[in-house]
Amino acid sequence: MVSDTPGIHHVTAMVGDAQANLDFHVGVLGLRLVKRTVNHEDVLRYHLYYGNGTGDLGTVYTCFPYPEEPPGRRGVPQWAAVSFAVPEGSLDFWADRLADHSVETERRQRFGGESLLRFEDPAGTRLELVAADSAVEPWREGPVPADVAIRGIHGATALPADPFRTASVLETLGLDHVGQDGDRVRYRAGGDHGTVLDLLDRGAGSGSATEHERESVSGFGREGPGTVHHVAVRVPDDDLMDWHDLFRERGVQVSRVRDRHYYRSVYVRPGGGVLVELASEKPGFTVDEAVDSLGESLVLPPWAEDDREMVEGQLPPVEVPAVEDWR
Repeated sequence: MVSDTPGIHHVTAMVGDAQANLDFHVGVLGLRLVKRTVNHEDVLRYHLYYGNGTGDLGTVYTCFPYPEEPPGRRGVPQWAAVSFAVPEGSLDFWADRLADHSVETERRQRFGGESLLRFEDPAGTRLELVAADSAVEPWREGPVPADVAIRGIHGATALPADPFRTASVLETLGLDHVGQDGDRVRYRAGGDHGTVLDLLDRGAGSGSATEHERESVSGFGREGPGTVHHVAVRVPDDDLMDWHDLFRERGVQVSRVRDRHYYRSVYVRPGGGVLVELASEKPGFTVDEAVDSLGESLVLPPWAEDDREMVEGQLPPVEVPAVEDWR
């Protein structure tokens, strides 16, 4: 039998301008750029990875910049939002910091007292900061003080076409059903304080919370800047083929194994429509850069190195925000 997944590996979104994305996630949110590389399916597009100071799994949020593409539309079947964990008592700091950078926020509570701030990045991607316990070390050299800095990915919210089929995949992966709040059904990996994946079941629940969620997510989604592309969960490398075979045997749409240089993965798209990636824990983000120099240069997968001059000539120039300018 394959083992349960220990939680989120990374989350990936489609965004617009690469420089605006860098300024926001490094400068405003205080995440470290841990990898500046390219989309393996289109090497003339950046793939930017953000995380804590060492790029630990579970802290990594990645972005595909597509500045020429029309904006996406949040809806069914998509991942609708990504949440980051911040220390308890830090939401007032974050509300002020985001306001100072002209970012509108909305305070929310759910599941009996989970407090959060909801806002959007420059591309319109829905993000949340959730006050939650976390033992993960933040990026201590970043522009945000360490005692209030983002710890990592707290979770993500899905808008599946069929919540039951999506829930079946999460349960197969070993996530535990832990409760429901209105039309929000929660699954958790990694123990009491592990990462969470929420499903919005539009046919469930009642009352103002349900109506409020429906108001902002009605209709079908369209992939493009401002939308979340997929959520990746961690699996041991030796288990990857077993997971592939298990899903195929159960009639769930699953890709071949892909080599992403930093990890190997398969993609699963259950009947609910949202895309889930299963990504191996090795070799990791330091396979081609030392921890001290993460994100400082453009790194290419080995098979693209012969085309480096062409790739660099086609990519727009970007600058990593200087930390001291954003403190």
